[in-house]
This record gives sequence, C-alpha cells and structure tokens, in this order.
Amino acid sequence: MNKTILVVLFFMCQIFYGQNDAEKLLRGSIRVDSVYTSGINVLNLVNKKSAITNSNGEFFILAKANDILVFTAVNLISHRKLIKEEDLMLDILNIKMASKATELKEVIVNKNPINAVSQGILAKNPISYSPAERRLRTAGDFKPIMLLNLLGGTMPLDPLINKINGRTKRLKKLVVLEQKEHNIKLISKIYNQEYFTVKLGIPIDYVNGFKYFVVENENFLKVLESKNEERTSFFMVALAQEYKDKIKQ
Repeated sequence: MNKTILVVLFFMCQIFYGQNDAEKLLRGSIRVDSVYTSGINVLNLVNKKSAITNSNGEFFILAKANDILVFTAVNLISHRKLIKEEDLMLDILNIKMASKATELKEVIVNKNPINAVSQGILAKNPISYSPAERRLRTAGDFKPIMLLNLLGGTMPLDPLINKINGRTKRLKKLVVLEQKEHNIKLISKIYNQEYFTVKLGIPIDYVNGFKYFVVENENFLKVLESKNEERTSFFMVALAQEYKDKIKQ
C-alpha cells in the first residue's frame, strides 16, 4: 500500500510541476488539391494566436509542442493539427485540407419519430454527448479526491494516467473547440456572407476571423443561445466595430 501511495504522489508531482517548452515561430503552408490557398484562418488554441495564409498559402504562428492548431475556411473542411517536437524542427510544416462536399437539404421522413420518449419508456430524452464529449468521458477526468479510493483499492487508473500524459487536457480543449465550431456554424446559418461584408463592413478576408472573435465573447454566446435574432444582431454590430479597430492596429 505504501508503495502505491508513493507512486501516486510521484505522478502528482509530475502533474503540478511540469514545465512547458518555449514557443517557436512556426512556418507552414496549406494546400487544397495540390493548390496553395490564401485566406485560410489558423488558430492556436493554447496561446490564442491566429494567422491567415497569404497568396502562396503560407502562414507564420507562434507554437510549441502539444499545442493544437485549427485551420478553417468557409469552403473547406476544418482541420486540426497537434504540434509535435519534430514539427518544430521542420523548415516548413505542410498541411493538406479538403474542400467541403455539397450538402443535401434535410428530408423529414417522419414528423413523429418512434423513440423511448414517444413510447412512454422514458420521461424525457437522455443526455446526448458530442463525439469530443464522449471521448472525454471515456478518458475520465482525474480529481484529487479520487485518491481516497486508494484505501479501498477501487481507484480507477485511466483518469490518472490520462491526466499525467496530457490526454485529458487535450480532450477538454477539443470539447471547447467543438462547441465554438458549432456556434460558428449557427452564426453562418443565420447570417450570409453579405451581412458581414456590407452590413458590418468587415473585409472579406477577415470574416472567418470575426466569427471566431465573437464566439470568444461569453456575453454574446448568452444572447446567441436566447435565439433572439434582433438582440444578436445588435450585439454583433458592437463587436464588429471592436474587431475592425483591432485589425487596423
């Protein structure tokens, strides 16, 4: 038992006293179907730094090992890249992205689907989890209070191991990213491209960056969740002015 406690304490020290590597300026290029593409947004989820590819599909961004880069564009499938030590040693990091397929309109087959709720088996629909949330639940989220289970020999090891190797932290970031992408899709569904460029006066190359900017605002997200389009539009006008002031700096 004493050996087990010593092992756990050693692991805890690794968790709370680990050091991060220094950031480096990472140079990369993005290709879509062997063609370099400009105007793609690049976001580092860890340090919140962002960049946009130039006419040659190149970008420069600060990053370190274990950072997660997200690449997005209206007509492309979003791409995530976990930065490794070897990536930082490259002269240029090559990223391949794919075009989005044309989506068919939703077809409603049955307005009253048969499920556990409609059949009276359950009082309400069970909680549904997104893919990222399911992965996080499977990995487990280690809490210090779990150490008390050592006395009974029932402490699960997976949450502790995933905490030590950083997997839990990465999965939590992916959950946050997934929610942001959901909100961005919702905004894109409510407002067309012309609204951002004409009504809000945002340069077309910065529209995607603006969408990421607004979903970082917690007050805006509360308004967005209220589904009040008038309040949402009013809030977005104010954020658009703030965003335009930032890109002018």
